[in-house]
Amino acid sequence: MASTALRTKNTNSALLYIVIVSALGGFLFGFDSGVISGCERAIQNEFQLSGFWHGFTVSGALIGTIIGAFSVGWPSDRFGRRPTLMMMAVLFLISAAGCAFAGTQPVLAWMRFIGGLAIGGSSVVVPLYIVEVSPGPVRGRLVAMNQLNIVFGILISYVSNYFVAKAMLAQGWLGAACESLAKLFTSAPMATEEVMWRVMLGVECIPAIAFLLLLFTIPESPRWLVRKGRKREAGAVLDLVGDPDTERTLAEIDETLAEAERVGYVPLFQRRYAKPIILAFFIAFFNQVSGINAINYYAPRIFENFVGAQSALAATIGVGTVNLIFTLLAFLIIDKFGRRVMIIGGSIAMTVMHFLVAWQLSLGSEGNAVLAIGGILGFIAFFAISSGAVIWVFISEIFPNAVRAKGQAFGCFIHWFMCTLISWAFPAVAERAGTYAFGFFGLMMVCQIIFAIRWMPETKGGTIEDIEHRLGIARS
Repeated sequence: MASTALRTKNTNSALLYIVIVSALGGFLFGFDSGVISGCERAIQNEFQLSGFWHGFTVSGALIGTIIGAFSVGWPSDRFGRRPTLMMMAVLFLISAAGCAFAGTQPVLAWMRFIGGLAIGGSSVVVPLYIVEVSPGPVRGRLVAMNQLNIVFGILISYVSNYFVAKAMLAQGWLGAACESLAKLFTSAPMATEEVMWRVMLGVECIPAIAFLLLLFTIPESPRWLVRKGRKREAGAVLDLVGDPDTERTLAEIDETLAEAERVGYVPLFQRRYAKPIILAFFIAFFNQVSGINAINYYAPRIFENFVGAQSALAATIGVGTVNLIFTLLAFLIIDKFGRRVMIIGGSIAMTVMHFLVAWQLSLGSEGNAVLAIGGILGFIAFFAISSGAVIWVFISEIFPNAVRAKGQAFGCFIHWFMCTLISWAFPAVAERAGTYAFGFFGLMMVCQIIFAIRWMPETKGGTIEDIEHRLGIARS
């Protein structure tokens, strides 16, 4: 009895460790996404960028995410989930170092683009890996850990930006060290502001190196191993993570992969998979037209409408903190309440928050700053506990084993394509008609409520093979 309890404890520890390491890809995803918010104005000033080229430079990473998300399925299937994650870690490292020492705007844009490839790729492979390694009863919670790490990364990027700025402006030993390092790579003198944004972006090298090294300590996905005929290794991984019935799970994996093994390449875009494709499209589409990344990327500029520039940078830490707290709450309840209920409830609340902000912006100088900022923070909270936590879990669950990597890539492609459009257009739209921008986001959340009530299925519980039967796409 005692030995069984000890084995369960060790198994749970091993599973938790594996998920935490793989979810560091989500941390880098969040850090890379959030760190630019503290740099974008300094970058615009240094390179004298017009509104169009400023938006292009900031969203350069987003353009990379589209390509990264759509192209990562093949190497993930061919070489494995873990080697692909290692490749993403290397791309994060190259991007961070390249941005820190970029001498021109085109070089900076290219380095941001490389980081975008890593973001897009990790947004596909990290939840894919976690969903394939996790037992059914805790799968939703563990995949949600990726989202928890994303928002934790965003928060840490805000904190990092704030303290880098504080250290550089104080001209202490850290600021002097950073300026001395910058001189090693360029003969031209740099103002403090120029060095500052480079340090902000270069800090990402530290977690990128840690992620790469730690990936050597975790196993390959058991479902990928079965696809490659390495069933004994797959069984060992399933035992390690505490699968309740290893033999049954292996048999189910074999059954769902039998057709793929017989016919070879299995295309995603076929009638059989129409339902999960449509569901993935809409869950990804609504995730972005909620306005989340428009607010994440331009949070300091939004808050500058109500407080000073330095206070605005500090206020973004509040955004990241709220995001983290409510993502943690979602992590605790997603397997209890399910995906559909969380989307419906969150969408209703987000609609109210957006219309509140739109109302305050419409009042101009007579608007109430407390209500406006409260509306933005309220939106962040309800997004985190609904759409933010559900998207990666839901997309990972609804596609069968044979096309899961392709389906995950498709859902992420839609997510990042919409993110690029919204984030690129938001500054220009907000300057001319901020009320309409937030009103549009509110209307989109009304549409998501209708989608969730009428068409979104529940996917919590059971094995990922069971979900094929629930969606009516399993072979009889």
